[in-house]
Amino acid sequence: MLKKILIANRGEIAIRIIRACRELDIRTVAIYSEGDKDALHTQMADEAICVGGPLTKDSYLNVTNILSACVLTGCEGIHPGFGFLSENPKFAKMCEECNIKFIGPDFEVIELMGDKAKARKIMKKANVPVVPGYEGEINSYEHALKISNEIGYPLMIKAAAGGGGKGIRIVREPGEFKHNYEAAKLESKACFGEDKLYIEKYIECPRHIEFQILADEYGNIIHLGERECSLQRNNQKVLEEAPSCFLDKSLRNEMGKVAVRAAKAVNYKNAGTIEFLVDKNGHFYFMEMNTRIQVEHPITEMITNIDIVKEQLKIASNMKLDITQEDVKINGHAIECRINAEDPSNNFRPCPGVINELYVPSGPGVRVDSAIYCGYEIPPYYDSMIGKLITFGDDRENAIIKMKRALDEFAIGGVITNIDFQYEILEHEDFINGDYNTSFIETKLVNNNA
Repeated sequence: MLKKILIANRGEIAIRIIRACRELDIRTVAIYSEGDKDALHTQMADEAICVGGPLTKDSYLNVTNILSACVLTGCEGIHPGFGFLSENPKFAKMCEECNIKFIGPDFEVIELMGDKAKARKIMKKANVPVVPGYEGEINSYEHALKISNEIGYPLMIKAAAGGGGKGIRIVREPGEFKHNYEAAKLESKACFGEDKLYIEKYIECPRHIEFQILADEYGNIIHLGERECSLQRNNQKVLEEAPSCFLDKSLRNEMGKVAVRAAKAVNYKNAGTIEFLVDKNGHFYFMEMNTRIQVEHPITEMITNIDIVKEQLKIASNMKLDITQEDVKINGHAIECRINAEDPSNNFRPCPGVINELYVPSGPGVRVDSAIYCGYEIPPYYDSMIGKLITFGDDRENAIIKMKRALDEFAIGGVITNIDFQYEILEHEDFINGDYNTSFIETKLVNNNA
């Protein structure tokens, strides 16, 4: 087992990793920016070290300072969490070159799966269904327009190196193509450092369903069931649940087998997620592979009773999976609401500030993953998510009841949050009936409240 690791992240995921390490008797080093000097993860870790200024480029994306901090503190490994450097193949490769264990897949796999066009080719070869599209390199606007006319509208322009909902544009007719093509290139360059794009058919009103994968260093790969992630705004997830109320047993088994096949096709190691789009007829298509821990991993932990972060650490310590596919049992239902410091009535504008009142819900079936405390100042430099509220029940109805009760109890003073908006989702008839897709929030809530 690894003895000491550095956590190259912040907020609730850093604390989540610290807790798992404590239970495995692994010492932790937290990194922090000057804007995070009073953050909770710096207080909970065994050691903490500042790696730069408050801007992410100066701290949480500062590869040189992070690797120096790791060597200076004698850490054997680095856990990247999610976001920041978690899917940066150059960082993972530098860790390997410095004899530091990157707690995630090999850098070659991160690089391969980060290129959406290459990922599509690999999945097609492995007999994994993919959305119809163009796998080659797009050379120019004229080339892209020709491809689009061949694929047909509506279609989706996506950043080849994309993730997190960035660099995506939906085009419904030829007259909209040029503007969206140029906008996607600019956003891709700004977010990922390159402007390579790929084009695929747009699946109207799909469900976004993902399968959690665990894979050890010895070729053993299993899945832990699915998560329903269709409740999104601007391609950013808002509320997730597991299992999906849309999948029946047959479709669940089929998608699970395909997800494992996809992971085996790239010799995957550690925790990862295979993401699918599923149409109203139950046809599913590979969308992408996330080569890291997911924000929404707690709901899978709740219904399987498997600690995914601990499994990451054990796999990184060269231990074999002690769980077989037959051991994985799905019990009950779990829901996660992302709690953000933002104003839903003002186009979800981020609302940093000082928390002057805090009551965190608890009780049977309630879990809160967060890094906030009374007196904590939410900095303006990072993502607006300040916590995750998770509930677990014997069935979906019970999980919803618990979530509504927990949201009622959750009191955060001094800043505006999306707690009431989350409650509004839970109260909607279509959500209660499980009748929703990726367009739900935009069409049923946001536009109706405008």
